[in-house]
Amino acid sequence: MRVKAKTIPEYFDALPPAHRKALQSLRRTIKAVAPKAEERISYGIPIFHLNGMLVGYGATTNHCAFYVLSGTTLAKHKALIARYSTSKGTIRFQPDAPLPVTLVKKLVKTRIAENAERKA
Repeated sequence: MRVKAKTIPEYFDALPPAHRKALQSLRRTIKAVAPKAEERISYGIPIFHLNGMLVGYGATTNHCAFYVLSGTTLAKHKALIARYSTSKGTIRFQPDAPLPVTLVKKLVKTRIAENAERKA
């Protein structure tokens, strides 16, 4: 699935219902943890920016993805993400099995701290 959107609403409008529901939930959690972060389309996906790129999310035909954008963050939480398919800075999950809110909150808080530390 390749979504070519210029705005966040356009991005969501192009998704199948199950993907949309899972990613809207993920988005709400991110916004709750990082209310000052600016959300915009970068690299074709929604990305939150706070002292640099923070986290993002997206969908493919076969799964949804939470782009943590940091191998360091994923390594810090290795035990918590062991059951998911991951790559350097990404966690993949099925739309009908979204990531736990507590996990997302921990990852976003870690990224906020990383970005703040890098900025200092």
